[in-house]
Amino acid sequence: MGKKKDRKTLENVSESEMPAIQAILQELYLKYQPLSEGKLASYIPELAKANPDWFGICIATVDGQIYEVGNSDQLFTIQSISKVFVYGMALEEHGREALLTKVGVEPTGDPFDSIIRLDDYSKRPENPMVNAGAIATTSLIKGNNPTDRLNYLLDMFRHYTGHDMFIDMSVFVSERTTGHRNRAMAHLMRHFGMIDEKIDDALDLYFQQCSVMVNCHDLAVMAATLANRGVNPCTGKRAVAACYIRDILSVMYTCGMYNFAGEWAYKVGLPAKSGVSGGIIAIVPNQLGIAVFSPPLDSRGNSVRGIKVCEDLSRRFELHMFDSPTACEHPSDRLSPHPQHLDT
Repeated sequence: MGKKKDRKTLENVSESEMPAIQAILQELYLKYQPLSEGKLASYIPELAKANPDWFGICIATVDGQIYEVGNSDQLFTIQSISKVFVYGMALEEHGREALLTKVGVEPTGDPFDSIIRLDDYSKRPENPMVNAGAIATTSLIKGNNPTDRLNYLLDMFRHYTGHDMFIDMSVFVSERTTGHRNRAMAHLMRHFGMIDEKIDDALDLYFQQCSVMVNCHDLAVMAATLANRGVNPCTGKRAVAACYIRDILSVMYTCGMYNFAGEWAYKVGLPAKSGVSGGIIAIVPNQLGIAVFSPPLDSRGNSVRGIKVCEDLSRRFELHMFDSPTACEHPSDRLSPHPQHLDT
């Protein structure tokens, strides 16, 4: 379990040896590479400098096999995908019941940077996948000082990727300089007692966690670690307690894709999380992790190519959590793609 398997790439696998899954990733890469829809994130100036042609797909299995294509080694900042893993940290440090008093688990139907629901009945953020909830979650990370907490956070990410992690300082400064909306959320949460008086420390750590540098390969391994009940399949080391995987995946499934969560659940049917730098991760529990990287975003802040790839993979491999071929089996299913018995 602790031995890292060879990476299967198009460069070192001949066509005759290429596994079916690798061939399908190549097919999807060629299919969606010409897609020109979407725009780069511009509200964080540094993200607007990304190359819109960057496109990588990677799958990591729970036994450590890696399949990848395209710009899978291109570094970018993790952005909101970090919320998943910091939520896991907070669960381990405080437990689910204590954490629920500060951050809920309800989907919002609102954009990721919405501030409206902070003034609702509970006065707490609806879930840890939106910005307000993530800031509240990050504020709970323990440590003697800001440096201590940052090192603790980076060490957590290291357990998921298997290597040392670093911050993109230019992105951090860009987010810190322009993050006025996030500051407004933090001050409102302070007013309601959801975070303590160390607002600047909490915001800096939040901006830093979003500025952690990863690539598509890293994200696939991180996703596979969640699929593998918290154990990194490439190093064999535990990254998060198994008892909290249920919590993490549940919130990802209902809240991870923001105001696209319902349609995502309907079409793809997997726990997932997106980030405005163009990354998307999806988890097939006990099987594998999927990662796609492509910077152009739709109006909801999700990677256009990333969504297309995940929809395609879910459909081809029947990965949807509620796929059950035998439950709907009928003689007409074998003859028609539109079984008539469903309408009777």
